[in-house]
Amino acid sequence: MKLTGEQCDTYNRDGFLVFPELFSSVEVNALRDEADRLRQIDAEGIFREGNHGMAKTMFRMHEPDGPTYSPAYRALSRTSRSLGVAQQLLRDDKVYMHHCKLNMKPAIEGTVWHWHQDFGSWQKDGIQMPEMVTMMVMLDEATEIGGCLYMLPGSHLKGRFDPYFEDSTVYKFYATPSTRVKEQMDTLPDPVAITGKPGTVAIFNCNTLHASGHNLSAKDRWQIYLCYNRCSNRPADIDDPRPDYVRSTNWEPMTLMNNDSII
Repeated sequence: MKLTGEQCDTYNRDGFLVFPELFSSVEVNALRDEADRLRQIDAEGIFREGNHGMAKTMFRMHEPDGPTYSPAYRALSRTSRSLGVAQQLLRDDKVYMHHCKLNMKPAIEGTVWHWHQDFGSWQKDGIQMPEMVTMMVMLDEATEIGGCLYMLPGSHLKGRFDPYFEDSTVYKFYATPSTRVKEQMDTLPDPVAITGKPGTVAIFNCNTLHASGHNLSAKDRWQIYLCYNRCSNRPADIDDPRPDYVRSTNWEPMTLMNNDSII
């Protein structure tokens, strides 16, 4: 998959791109079936919420040496539509995956992800340069009432904002202070709701501010996140690093797989 000059310009201006239904319904069904299988596992790297202990976030489906491994997710991470696009935007063929995760917002009970930049956490992982991209793949239709992702166009051009530790959610992470988000909203275009059919993809810069709301709908909202980094930008050694499922120590360059390898 080859990006056009116009797409590259849009990404550089807005900090994200959207590709409607980039993955087929057959591929989406295979990935969803695998997610349904994996979420039954009791393993490190699976976080749950709600009265029934439903899985909210699950990590590391792309590496074959862990309990959450799925060949379909490894294939997803290495197609020309995922890895190939990341290589183009990062302008580097030598790319590895910092982490792979699935965010699951169950109907009615799925809660928010506060405004944040991915590099807010990743710099604390020992990564020096904000030259990373995240690809999101929809496994369900994403709607505003269903807690879709929102992007703040152009926010990646403002650099990294010092984050605070958000511990009110099931999966703890570093979020952007609301005062900083409001300042950016006063000067930038309105946030964009990333809605679409299953198989739709968004890819965004690691400094692009994004968030998602409560799932108030009667339908689940599952989305995959593939977080790519240049091998040359691998984390430096730090004290007390996060677990491998969220801060990978496999910094070998990824290789492309066939486009039909998911199924």
